[in-house]
Amino acid sequence: MTTLRPDTAAQVQDAIAWAVSEEAPLEVVSRASKRAVGRSMQTGHTLDLSALSGIGLYEPEELICQAGPGTPVAEIEAALAEQRQMLAFEPMDLGPLLTGEAGRGSIGGLFACNLAGPRRVKAGAARDHLLGFTAVTGRGETVKSGGRVVKNVTGYDLSKIVTGSWGTLAAFTDLTFKVLPAPEHEATLVVNGLDDDTAVRVMSAAMGSPHEVSSAAYLPIGLGAGEVAGPATCIRLEGFGPSVAARAAALEADLAGFGGTQGAVEGYQSRDLWRALRDVEPLAAPFDRPVWRLSLPPMAGPSVVLAIRSVVEGADYYYDWAGGLVWLALPPAADAHAGTVRGAVAGASTGHATLIRADEAVRAAVAPFQPQDPGVAALSARIKTSFDPLGILNPGRMTAGV
Repeated sequence: MTTLRPDTAAQVQDAIAWAVSEEAPLEVVSRASKRAVGRSMQTGHTLDLSALSGIGLYEPEELICQAGPGTPVAEIEAALAEQRQMLAFEPMDLGPLLTGEAGRGSIGGLFACNLAGPRRVKAGAARDHLLGFTAVTGRGETVKSGGRVVKNVTGYDLSKIVTGSWGTLAAFTDLTFKVLPAPEHEATLVVNGLDDDTAVRVMSAAMGSPHEVSSAAYLPIGLGAGEVAGPATCIRLEGFGPSVAARAAALEADLAGFGGTQGAVEGYQSRDLWRALRDVEPLAAPFDRPVWRLSLPPMAGPSVVLAIRSVVEGADYYYDWAGGLVWLALPPAADAHAGTVRGAVAGASTGHATLIRADEAVRAAVAPFQPQDPGVAALSARIKTSFDPLGILNPGRMTAGV
C-alpha cells in the first residue's frame, strides 16, 4: 500500500486529482485512530493528512479557533484550557475503546465522524460547532463552506453534510470551529439504587427541570466509571460555584420522590466520571467483545435493552444523553448479534444501531452502520455521487459497494 502524505492543501488537491485520473481509491485518514470503525476498505493507497497539523488561528475573545485536520484534539484542548475555554460538545476519544490508547484523535477525524460526548444533550453535536471548512471532494475540487462567524450560512449548509460522513465525501484541509468558556465548577448528583425504568424517568425529570443540567447518565449494577459504581443515576451541573451548589440542592429536593439514596461528587471525581463515560471506558475490556452504539428515544431505552438481554446472556450496557444513547457490549459472535440488536431497535419505532467495535471479519459480514430505508439511501447515494462520483474516498466504509 502506498501512503500519500501531503503537507499543504494544494498537495491534497493534487493527490486526489491524481487518484481520480487513475480511478485509484484512497483511504483517507488524519491520524488513523478510528480506522477500525466501519467496513474495511480495499484500497491500494492511503491519503494521510497528519502533516496538515497545527493551530493556525485562535482568538479567545472571539471564541473561534482554526486548525489543520491532522492537529491532535489533545493539543487543541490544552491550548483552550490555558484560556479557560473548551470544546463545549465534549468530544469523545474512541482510542480507549478501540486500541486502549488515548489521546491520538485529530480534529479532522473528530468532525468527520461527528463525535460528541455527554454534554451533547445541552451543547449539541460536533457539527453544530463547525463554523467553516475547506476540503477537497472526490472530484479533486477544493470547496469552502462557512467562515469565521456563527451566522454565515447561505444555500446548502455543507458543514452539516460533511460532518458525520466518515471521510467518504471530502478530505478536510482546514477547519474553523467555535469554542466556549469552561465552567468554573462542576458537581454530579448521584442517585443510587434505581432500576433502568426509574433511572430514565429521573434523567428525563432532571433535563426538564429549570436547573440547567448539562448531562445525565445511568450505570446499572455491576458497572462503574471513575469512583462511581452502579446502579447509579448521574446528573451533572456546571457553572459558578454558588450557582452549582444552589441548583444541586434544589434538584436533589425535586428528585426526592423517586427514591434511592443521593449524594454528590465534585471536582476531579466528577471530571473522571464523565471522562470515563465519554470514552466508553466501562465497556473497553475485554477487547474481544463487540460494542454497539444505540441512538434511541430516551424512554425506549429500557425496553430495547431488555429485549436484547432476554436473548443474549452476558450483555453489559449503560445509558448516556439522558437515556437517548445506549452503549452496549456483547459476547463475541460471528455476526456481533446484529439481528438481535437491530431487531430490538426496530421495536422502538425509531432509532439506529452502529457497530463501533468488532473484528475485521465481523465488520465485513455485518453492516456496521444502520441500514437506511430506501428513500434515505437514495438521497445519500445522490449526495455521494455529487461529491465523489467515482467512489474514490473511503469506498465501502459506510455502505457496501459504495
